[in-house]
Amino acid sequence: MATLEQTLNQTEDTSQVISTSSAGTDAAQDQPQTTMDKLNSFSIEAGPNRKDILNFTNQLSVMVKAGMSLQESLESIAEQTEKRKFKEVLMDVKNRIEGGQSFSQALAEHDGIFNELYINMVAAAEISGSLSSMLEKLAGYLDQEAETRSQVMGAMMYPIIIGVMAVTCVTFLLIFVLPKFLAVFAGKEQYLPGPTKIIMAISGTMRGYWYVIFPGIAAAIGGFHYFTKTPTGKVWWDKVKLKMPLVKTLCRSLYITRGLHTMGVLTNAGVPVLDTLNITAKISGNIYFKRMWQDVHENVRQGKKIAQSLDGYDLLPSSVVQMLRSGEDSGSLGTVLRDVSEFYGRELKTVIKMVTSMIEPIMIVVMGVIVGFIAMSIILPIFKMSNVVTG
Repeated sequence: MATLEQTLNQTEDTSQVISTSSAGTDAAQDQPQTTMDKLNSFSIEAGPNRKDILNFTNQLSVMVKAGMSLQESLESIAEQTEKRKFKEVLMDVKNRIEGGQSFSQALAEHDGIFNELYINMVAAAEISGSLSSMLEKLAGYLDQEAETRSQVMGAMMYPIIIGVMAVTCVTFLLIFVLPKFLAVFAGKEQYLPGPTKIIMAISGTMRGYWYVIFPGIAAAIGGFHYFTKTPTGKVWWDKVKLKMPLVKTLCRSLYITRGLHTMGVLTNAGVPVLDTLNITAKISGNIYFKRMWQDVHENVRQGKKIAQSLDGYDLLPSSVVQMLRSGEDSGSLGTVLRDVSEFYGRELKTVIKMVTSMIEPIMIVVMGVIVGFIAMSIILPIFKMSNVVTG
């Protein structure tokens, strides 16, 4: 019996030791977990982008149309959202609605994510009781805006890529390739033609002062970008975009399409005219178009019609102003704006293709001239020296 009791006591002691060790091990394992959680809490996440807002609008439209309540829809979408910041925004909107605010008022608390157009269209839908159909219109508007933006960026990306490649190739030739060829002409500078002397001077400057040139170029680009963000620089740059060959055609079509499309969507949604003009001015994208719509807003506030207020401005074609006048006189302004914006949307696609097709041969010619000049600068002294030797 004594032996059995001793054995049981030893077993209990061993169990206590094992339990203590296990607890210590679990605590040791919990420590890194807590540290990792703290690190994750400091992780930087991007806020919602245009695509996130578009997907949210589409999902919300489908859920509301299916009969789900607004709060349930917001909570369901928030649970599926991967971006923590956007999830917090959606849950905050849901909580505000449960607290008594309207949907548009809750969205207005996050005006950095949902712009005035979005908020005003939702407010109009709440008045008319057509939230589902309004969300469909919003999704269509956002989708078309994203498509237009993608088309314009695609059109501008091609010349940018070609230009960067051209500058890179020429820089490589001047710094690394040409000096090896031009070393042959060392000491014979008096026999070299003008183009070769120019190329040698450029190559020598770039090799000798690259530490000044390249930072200087980067600083110039940064300075230009900063300047275009200032009030004076923005006015100048927006004017250049409306005057520069090829670019002005693309930019004008873009600003006209964006303005008329926004006005058409807001007018057909039942948003008041003054609010429509105010929002159109803010999303115009160009200071001169913004000022035009602001002037129209002020004139309409004083009792004038939109078309009458647009007389004297050369930013919109006279045919567009005439169609707007007809729409106002017949009481079908929303329909006219929708048709005109659809026409200019198709026109914008045509302009993008035209500008792209014209830029391509221009870039090829420019590159050909540069490369040809470099090749001529190398070949000319060879012929000249051979003539001297044979002569």
